[in-house]
Amino acid sequence: QVQLVESGGGLVQAGDSLRLSCAHSGGTFSNYIMGWFRQTPGKEREFVAGISRSGGTTAYADSVKGRFTISRDNAQNTVVLQMTSLKPEDTAVYYCAADRTLVFIDRRTREYRDWGQGTQVTVSS
Repeated sequence: QVQLVESGGGLVQAGDSLRLSCAHSGGTFSNYIMGWFRQTPGKEREFVAGISRSGGTTAYADSVKGRFTISRDNAQNTVVLQMTSLKPEDTAVYYCAADRTLVFIDRRTREYRDWGQGTQVTVSS
């Protein structure tokens, strides 16, 4: 059974940087497409970034492109979301997601089988 554990959230000021990590266990990590999603109260969970099994292909939401970077270390079974130039509108609970059956990075929440518990990111103005 896959387990995903996020870490690295916190309270920062606008313009600051933050690094989120997600530790994957319970399966062969390199077989999984990984994604980061976020959710604020009253809104649907939305795609932030995704990365292919090898790490050679990435995808980003337009709202974070150029500011966030997703990467993975298949030897350490971790995926990282490096966030820079943070804005108050980036405030959300950030979730790590994984799926072994996807053929390519998918932006739809429902396509990912495995989810972490989430980590809060709060950006003050």
